[in-house]
Amino acid sequence: MNDSMDSMPLENPQHRIAALADQCVQCGLCLPVCPTYALDGNESESPRGRIAIAAALARGQVSASAALREPLDHCLGCLGCERVCPAGVRYEALLIETRALLGPAPERPRFLLEIVKRPRLNRWVQRLARWTGASHWPRRILPASWRAALALASSHNTSKPNPSPPLPRKVGRKAGIVALFPGCAASVQDADAERAAQTLLTAAGFQVVRMPAFCCGALDRHDGAIREGDAAAARLQRAWTKSGADCLVTVTPGCLSTLRGALPGVRVDDPYRLLAEHIDELSFEPLPARFALHVPCTQANVARSDTALMQLLQRIPQLALTRLPAPPYCCGAAGSHVLQFPERAARLRESVLMQIETLDVQGLLSSNMGCRLHLAAGLQEKAPALPTLHPLTLLVQQWIPS
Repeated sequence: MNDSMDSMPLENPQHRIAALADQCVQCGLCLPVCPTYALDGNESESPRGRIAIAAALARGQVSASAALREPLDHCLGCLGCERVCPAGVRYEALLIETRALLGPAPERPRFLLEIVKRPRLNRWVQRLARWTGASHWPRRILPASWRAALALASSHNTSKPNPSPPLPRKVGRKAGIVALFPGCAASVQDADAERAAQTLLTAAGFQVVRMPAFCCGALDRHDGAIREGDAAAARLQRAWTKSGADCLVTVTPGCLSTLRGALPGVRVDDPYRLLAEHIDELSFEPLPARFALHVPCTQANVARSDTALMQLLQRIPQLALTRLPAPPYCCGAAGSHVLQFPERAARLRESVLMQIETLDVQGLLSSNMGCRLHLAAGLQEKAPALPTLHPLTLLVQQWIPS
């Protein structure tokens, strides 16, 4: 590190980025698990390449340009690299800091994201789209981001699950108080899964408190809009304090990292680990069916609850599961990535769809809302379309009330 960097205070963003980049030993073990490197075969589209770009920007060795920031914007934030890194590089922190330094991309679909982040507006727009038959609009005349958004919207409810059973009236023992954070888009698209989580957690002995529905700030923070992300974090902290809960859960693993960052010292998790810890409280009806299980990158690399999820699903008698292969296969949804880079997202998705096509299954399970809708949109182009479900929705359908 040069003298000018040594003289910078730790609070300086460039100094933090340079310090994070210096952790990288350039071993290249991240390359085989990086979906964008597999897609492009370009070093700049790898974690190692992006770290080098971030370091050069932080040290003033290069100036920000559209060509230089493109690989940083292309990053999916899947964190497969962080999981295999022998040097413990905090890649997510480096990516967020660097994107904050650059600011949001000019082509960021701000209007669409504002709809996504506001549950009431999101719900109203979806109802309007269904009423006007938006899925049949001539998409060729629309911008690519809007075409992608319509494809996601039309892929919702590709299966029609049974209504969730009523909440258990009696709880065998009190396992603790859990705050269920609905999020923004998840409170609309994953409403069935959130009701399922509340039912199953209650059956497992937890008291569930539902927090207000709003954006946690993940979309903003990962896109470089740090001011908006900080405002969302402050709102989350106030809502958490009012909840009086022991821990916080979300059914969307894509929010976990942001929630944990905003609530240091608080147990923040998805429901699977909590349910697995009290698995003896739950019983399930047999289901003679075969499902493919897609484990989202954030569930595998952030929540790290895939083992707990498998443990729960295997409690359903006669259910056969085939887990789709792990990295570098990523579906390409990745928060706003599917809207900002729909063509790249479709190319990344194709490798996952090809895996599914080789399987003889009756449905697809995926716990991340964006992944599930993105995959469902691709599957709808096939004939016939494969039903998609949140794993919690399937679990509650087979749950035996006690």
